[in-house]
Amino acid sequence: MREDYLKQANKVIKDPNILINVVSHRVHQLQHEGMTPLIESLEKLEPEDIALREIIEGKLSYELPESFPNA
Repeated sequence: MREDYLKQANKVIKDPNILINVVSHRVHQLQHEGMTPLIESLEKLEPEDIALREIIEGKLSYELPESFPNA
């Protein structure tokens, strides 16, 4: 996982636990559900980096349930 992408994505999703869960869910979608990336890249990226770039570029978002603590 690229450190620069992680730092940039952490500015978008400030809670590290939520960020990890969003990335993890997206990686699963890319690897096991056959979903295609929402970004284009000239370089070969790992699924984790694709998910982080999608967050950075505003292509991927999340929603917390109303009953989620601290929401």
